Amino acid sequence: MTIALVNGRVLTDHGFQSGFAVLIEDEKIVGLALPSDPRVRAADRHDLGGHILLPGFIDCQVNGGGGVLFNDAPTVDTIRRIGEAHRKFGTTGFLPTLISDDADVMERAIDAVNEAVEQGVPGVLGIHLEGPFIAPERKGVHDSAKFRVAGADDVALLARRHGGVTLLTLAPERTTNDVLSQLVANGVVVAAGHTAADYDTTRAALVAGVRGFTHLFNAMTPFTSREPGVVGAALEDHDSWCGLIVDGHHVHPASLRVAIAAKAKERMMLVTDAMPPVGSDNPDFVLKGETITMRDGVCQTADGTLAGSALDMATAVRNTVEMVGVPLDEAARMASTYPAAFLGLEKTHGHIAAGYRADFVVMDDNFNVVETWISGSRA
Repeated sequence: MTIALVNGRVLTDHGFQSGFAVLIEDEKIVGLALPSDPRVRAADRHDLGGHILLPGFIDCQVNGGGGVLFNDAPTVDTIRRIGEAHRKFGTTGFLPTLISDDADVMERAIDAVNEAVEQGVPGVLGIHLEGPFIAPERKGVHDSAKFRVAGADDVALLARRHGGVTLLTLAPERTTNDVLSQLVANGVVVAAGHTAADYDTTRAALVAGVRGFTHLFNAMTPFTSREPGVVGAALEDHDSWCGLIVDGHHVHPASLRVAIAAKAKERMMLVTDAMPPVGSDNPDFVLKGETITMRDGVCQTADGTLAGSALDMATAVRNTVEMVGVPLDEAARMASTYPAAFLGLEKTHGHIAAGYRADFVVMDDNFNVVETWISGSRA
């Protein structure tokens, strides 16, 4: 049965368009059509009530949600619960993110993602391994006891196939450019983050295949007059992507505006770095034996260190519009189209066009999520 989504303001590659129906068959979009089209008249019509129809949000950095943390139990059930929690906020694709841990835990996490993909757990696009090849000087809340230097022996583990994307965040100075090239050659998407690298080291890593930067500004060397640092290298580079945590706490709105203006177009994407409080009534959780508390939308340790976020993607889009001043169409693409391209999924995800996955978020004018669709099914 064909489903026709009607009476919505649809974000297409040409901007917002009204008066068109979005036709869905077998989990995919088959086209946009006028209401007079025979396919629309014959379809099972779903009225969007004049709301905004956006490509489903894709979050590359999801540590937890729904009261659970991926590190605590890297299982299919944990992945499912995290996905269910974030789906309420328009996330239709996500990478369960494992914070720096031992090799055996990394193996279990990769295996769990593989099983989740095989079982068809909604929204799972792969895995994000954030560490353990990161810099002690920029560790954030990561456990430095887990850190190690990435060598050739790690390539086989990191390149294990699991039916989805593998994203690895590392510090370029904690490995070699040869290992970076091997990882990329084996299909791993590599991002620089939690790094004390200088500008030259970062530039060399980009040449070796680093594709993006994890939560720009946070846990990396800053941009200064005589040493551009990781931030300067990231903003100068035309081909890489940068993740932004737009929660009003991780990065000042003015810094975000400057970075967005400086970076090449279509290379800024929204991430949440979400922790268990998202989609949960419990503001507290435990990370590596330390209790983290969420107050006023901020997750932090007892000494005030930021520990991920309590951000969801719908709020990230709202903040990007209201706090940073980005138009809604561009903010929505930062949450969908651009992360899809970063992950190499630009031909299947992130657009409302024929041939793409039928992943959508329906929002009202106040940025509230009204409906979420994954693979043509309303969640």
